[in-house]
Amino acid sequence: MTKLTLGTHPFLLGFDQLERLVERTAKTGNDGYPPYNIEQTSDRSYRITLAVAGFQEGDLAITVEDNQLVIRGRQTDDGEGRVFLHRGIAARQFQRSFVLADGVDVGEASMENGLLHVDLTRALPENIVQTIRIRKGADR
Repeated sequence: MTKLTLGTHPFLLGFDQLERLVERTAKTGNDGYPPYNIEQTSDRSYRITLAVAGFQEGDLAITVEDNQLVIRGRQTDDGEGRVFLHRGIAARQFQRSFVLADGVDVGEASMENGLLHVDLTRALPENIVQTIRIRKGADR
């Protein structure tokens, strides 16, 4: 028996891009750092909050690449010339990716008390009705 995938199912035409997005997201290998929340702030808006204590605005980059919101952080190691008896706070880098549905726009980002907030909005889809004309066999 042949296994049907999302992109090859006969009722789901043109969804092969969605299948690639799911596979790419599964391969990102996020290790749980930094922790994050996703909350719905209204019917059409969301907020992603990442705990980025120790990072400054200049250490963070937020981009949208192929319907993916990518948040990267890179801390500079300022320990040069300092003698640590114990070093439990490591300068660390991260990358977090979130797949965005069509029509979801990234709004503004803000930092507050070691938390990075990224606001998203979803546009209302237009209901488009298209009538397809049926040609007679001789009209070709």
